Amino acid sequence: MRAKLQKFTDFTLTLLPHEVSYLLSIQQFQDKDRLNILKRIAHNIEQGNTFIEYDTTLNKRKYSNLKNWIVERLQTLDVDVQFEWMTELEKAIMTDCITPEDEKQLLKAIRNYDEPIFYFQKFYELALSYRHFLIIRMRYSDHKLVNDFIINNKKNYEQSKRINEKLHEITVDVVNQYRNTNIETKKWERWLTKIFYDEKLDGQNRYLALIRLIFMAFNYRHFEPLRKHFDDLDKYFEQGKYYSKRLLLNYYGNRLLLHTKSEELDKAVYYGYLSIRGKNNEYIHYINNLSAVLQRQSKYQAALELMRSAFSEMKATQNYHDKIGFVAFYANALNNTKQYRSAEQYCASFLNAYKENVFKYRWHIFFTVYLESLLHQKKYTTIQKVVSKNQLLQHDKNYQQKASYLPTITWYAYAASLREISFSKHEFKTLILEFTESVIHNKNKKQQLIELLKTIQPHIPEVIQLVRPKLYDLGIRI
Repeated sequence: MRAKLQKFTDFTLTLLPHEVSYLLSIQQFQDKDRLNILKRIAHNIEQGNTFIEYDTTLNKRKYSNLKNWIVERLQTLDVDVQFEWMTELEKAIMTDCITPEDEKQLLKAIRNYDEPIFYFQKFYELALSYRHFLIIRMRYSDHKLVNDFIINNKKNYEQSKRINEKLHEITVDVVNQYRNTNIETKKWERWLTKIFYDEKLDGQNRYLALIRLIFMAFNYRHFEPLRKHFDDLDKYFEQGKYYSKRLLLNYYGNRLLLHTKSEELDKAVYYGYLSIRGKNNEYIHYINNLSAVLQRQSKYQAALELMRSAFSEMKATQNYHDKIGFVAFYANALNNTKQYRSAEQYCASFLNAYKENVFKYRWHIFFTVYLESLLHQKKYTTIQKVVSKNQLLQHDKNYQQKASYLPTITWYAYAASLREISFSKHEFKTLILEFTESVIHNKNKKQQLIELLKTIQPHIPEVIQLVRPKLYDLGIRI
């Protein structure tokens, strides 16, 4: 039996903290009951708060009216809803079926325009289409209004287009750098920061600039400058500026990444769960990142349950970067719960179906988890076959220039070879010590190295025994 007010409760659980915070800041309720309900919503949707039931003695119309008010206010504010409105209007204009009411709204929006809206380019292009529509119908007064808007904002539009093109050029460099191409992108950091903070520009370009800064931070493993950017963006959202649920979810997902890299894992999980309150094109990406943090906190069962709840979305997505990441994180959770055989079978089946895409997008993380499942089962011969068949040592050699590189795959392969008496333990000792000395001053990579050594230790105890004294000298205990 459904609890009373269950439908309303389900609705409130789709709301996000910034949405409710904004609504509280603009409400002017004379009815104290409505205000108290809104305050209770704010309490209940915060991660970690004990849920407080809604008062069932109140008239249900109060809940219905408040829900309608919330939906109406957020839709009015939502830049993506505005974009959809502009798209529909443009279609109606081009097909000569725009209604008088729609025209009144459009003319009012043009007349009252006083600052760059989020989708300024789209709005300007809508005005261009409408100008054609008006002049051929000899509607001189409305045409003058629209034409004046176009003339007055022409320079802003051209600037916005140039910035957008430049952003694409920078994005090509940033993505190629991520894909292992030797490209320097720090030269763009100052320009991107300037764009993000230029309040005279449209919100779309400003937000795109921030996303590129985030991408660059991951390429260089340097995240601290992002903290101020995120805090400033947080203030925009609190004011209802540049709001859409999609952008908020993206913001939460990116804050997870920032706090993860700063070792603030509880904060990362907080934002991670917020990022999956809505399902959009990035949903699997957010699921993957949250799962990764949960596993870093040793919450392996929670990670498994989270990912199992998203199987249908994972299968449906055409984003193979996210799909392969999902498979890797899921198999990793299976490894961490000692379900090694299940992890092996899952990876083998996926590789058989999507081998080309695995190598095109995320081969390193995929094979790291796959080989680990085999290593735990002591299937050393199988490891050698997988490594040889897929030329993993050559791929790994080419991958070494990545800032995040660890010799995980190579060492798994060597551990298997050592057990098969085809690789010298002294050669392995040299490789371990050389790599250790190269990363000893990198706190993050040093910790990852320790985890890697702990993983392979049971399989190469004689090598670990040889390197342990030197590791101790370097401050590493395993």
